[in-house]
Amino acid sequence: MYYTHFGLTQPPFKITPNTAFFFEGGNRGAILNALIFALAQGDGVIKVTGEVGSGKTMLCRILATRLPENIESIYLANPSVLPEDILHALAFELQLPIPPTASRLEVTHALHGFLLDRHHQGKQVILLVEEAQGMPLATLEEIRLLSNLETEHSKLLQIVLFGQPELNDNLNQPNMRQLKERITHNFSLGPLTTPEIKDYLSFRLRAAGYHGPDLFSHAVLGYMAKHSHGLTRRINIIADKILLSAFSEGTHNITIKHAKAAVQDSEFSNHWMPLWRKYTIPIASFLAILGLGMALPALYQRIDLHRTNAPATAVLSAPAKTASENALTPVAPAAPLPPASPAPAKAPTPNNATPPAQDLLESRITATDKWLAQESPDTISIQLTGSNDPKQLRSYILSIGKNVEMDAVFVYHTLAKSKPSMTILYGSFPNRLAATQALAALPASIKNSHPLLRTVKGIRAERQQMPTL
Repeated sequence: MYYTHFGLTQPPFKITPNTAFFFEGGNRGAILNALIFALAQGDGVIKVTGEVGSGKTMLCRILATRLPENIESIYLANPSVLPEDILHALAFELQLPIPPTASRLEVTHALHGFLLDRHHQGKQVILLVEEAQGMPLATLEEIRLLSNLETEHSKLLQIVLFGQPELNDNLNQPNMRQLKERITHNFSLGPLTTPEIKDYLSFRLRAAGYHGPDLFSHAVLGYMAKHSHGLTRRINIIADKILLSAFSEGTHNITIKHAKAAVQDSEFSNHWMPLWRKYTIPIASFLAILGLGMALPALYQRIDLHRTNAPATAVLSAPAKTASENALTPVAPAAPLPPASPAPAKAPTPNNATPPAQDLLESRITATDKWLAQESPDTISIQLTGSNDPKQLRSYILSIGKNVEMDAVFVYHTLAKSKPSMTILYGSFPNRLAATQALAALPASIKNSHPLLRTVKGIRAERQQMPTL
């Protein structure tokens, strides 16, 4: 797949909840902390609602892992439990030695005894109910009765209901008012905004091992926000397909074309899409993975040719490489720019002024060569990121130039996974303490790439392993 192509160690956008990828932005971290606090206080019933794909299951899973040691959790994943079976289901989850033929009174007595025993041991027990909107109303009423189990000062069982907005409709019915009255906290998972989607994508990529510049432009992010409605599951699906589309072309430069292809290939894309457009992308992606089909751009050119009746030479004059050819072709390091022709004299440029974008990368590489030749081996610098895409590196240097001095940005050629690449450094510090303090002062947008400290001695040793350029 595309993982090696983007330097990833694991899939970044799987829709199966993985607590290692829990994103605390978009108010998720605040809700998690509030849940933990409410449960530690012994509050009775808590409700968390959100649209399909908003991250309720992820929040439920991470909550179970972040609870204090004195809190035990029971997880009820099947909401369609009949009211006469709910007590047996809980007893089964708690592994209580109760026969299936036990009466409701017997099971209630056993549950009460278990909860009292845990309370005397200084333990709390909570019940996590997923997809609560699908639970029969009579079963919800049985759960309410369980919340009556208490001592003079404490609830013996706390309950957290996770559900879609339909759960609110169920609880608004007149016969559910007793349960609704017992809900002490209501939390809602809202959609992510465009800036939050940017942070979310960056976080997931970094957690999966990515160390390069940001992949998703503002235009791509806006398109994703519009079609995902800010729902994390949709964002994951679209992002996964975007990276697959870019991989099939052998590029790291993600464009709006890749985003449109990903949305059109998703089940939640517009229903009015013509069938020939809707089914072209999955077939092309499948062939690209196998290395048997054309890259997506050439495929779209042929589709557009069919639609517009453009001359055949518009497509056939520039055949595209197959995805397998692109994937197997190593990306060469940035080629030196041609020397500039003599130009009329002009006013000197201030020392900290940003060089023109087309000369930016090469000017910093030249400056880095001089810096490495003059500095002490013990000098410390901060490694920010690396990539084999000169265009991405130029863009990244321009973006961080708003927060750091351009003269303190260094770039050198290296190897990454035996392929030519380039690394970006920041700063020249006499010792580790000064470098650590400078690292702590960097903006969060830069620290998101997990910078690390490097010595000039180590960088020189790394460069000595490079073949002659």
